[in-house]
Amino acid sequence: MRVLVVNAGSSSLKHALVDSRRIGDDPDGALLHAGEERWDPGASPGRHGEALRRALRDAAGGAPDAVGHRVVHGGGRFDAPAVVDGDVRAGIERAARLAPLHNRAALEGIDAAVEAFPDVPQVACFDTAFHRTLDPAAATYALPREWRERHGIRRFGFHGLSVAWCAGRARELLGEAAARRLVVCHLGSGCSATAVRDGRSCDTTMGFTPLDGMPMATRSGALDPGILLYLQQAAGLGAAQLDDALNHRSGLLGIAGSADLRELLAAADGGSRDARLAVDVFVRGIAGAVAALTTTLGGLDALVFTAGIGEHSPPLRAAVADRLAHLGVALDDARNRAATRGADGEIGAAGARIRVLVLRAREELVVARETAAALGR
Repeated sequence: MRVLVVNAGSSSLKHALVDSRRIGDDPDGALLHAGEERWDPGASPGRHGEALRRALRDAAGGAPDAVGHRVVHGGGRFDAPAVVDGDVRAGIERAARLAPLHNRAALEGIDAAVEAFPDVPQVACFDTAFHRTLDPAAATYALPREWRERHGIRRFGFHGLSVAWCAGRARELLGEAAARRLVVCHLGSGCSATAVRDGRSCDTTMGFTPLDGMPMATRSGALDPGILLYLQQAAGLGAAQLDDALNHRSGLLGIAGSADLRELLAAADGGSRDARLAVDVFVRGIAGAVAALTTTLGGLDALVFTAGIGEHSPPLRAAVADRLAHLGVALDDARNRAATRGADGEIGAAGARIRVLVLRAREELVVARETAAALGR
């Protein structure tokens, strides 16, 4: 089955044509075509739809058999892939209040694909669905029961499609026993860490929305909620202003004026104090998240780095590993430096207690597989 996969991220539009029948035997061979457009996080609305329409005009090979969409937030309704109809689209739109950078982008992609292929079935695959197995203590906020029950406030978790792939791939590379307790660090424009026990999500850093957890490119990550109350009262900031600042003007950008980690690492090496501070805050957030998740897992067997930063920044991986040395994390310098060439591999030092992997983010394969399953093919 030829599945066109549309992945509308916070700062990118990725599209891929995947033969779902070949994923299990030949993941690389299953990918028939791939393309991507990137831009600054928080760019003007409409970019995803425009990019997909352009990509579809240029695509060869005719209409696919199905279109699968990565959708970040499924809210409390969607815990499995769903064939897109008017009701499902409305559900995705309702959840856009909780993930404004992502669900609106996904809707643009859905509308563009429907326009291009009106007779082809569309399937929405949700990042939050993988986290339906969260431990109750991880999913529950210490808030009034009325808030939690009436408004559905709970930890949802995100990057689930990526984490699901990494969990399966880690078991393939390391074996079941060595990959029983995993922490997967998905580090890109958005960043999260997830504790995976026996292939199931049991705890994660992102929460009710993708703003929670570690600092990110332009998002704040976790912060004292009293800060928002103070800014409302002392500075007169409204909900729209706070939303814009937390999603678009915080994180690395807010600290040092750039959302590009490569730029910040170079500037830090050149003596920039702001850049050094931004990198240190980022590394502290990642390492702290990994360490905290080991308390849920009762230890750690393997640590996984994936996504744009996780796959392509040896200095970042080394800095995180240094902060986790007390847990038994140690990298092989040569293997770490070499692990930027687009292949899965192990970068941990020989004899280290915890195995460390760099894995390619393959969300497109998970979406294609889930799309075919949802359509019974």
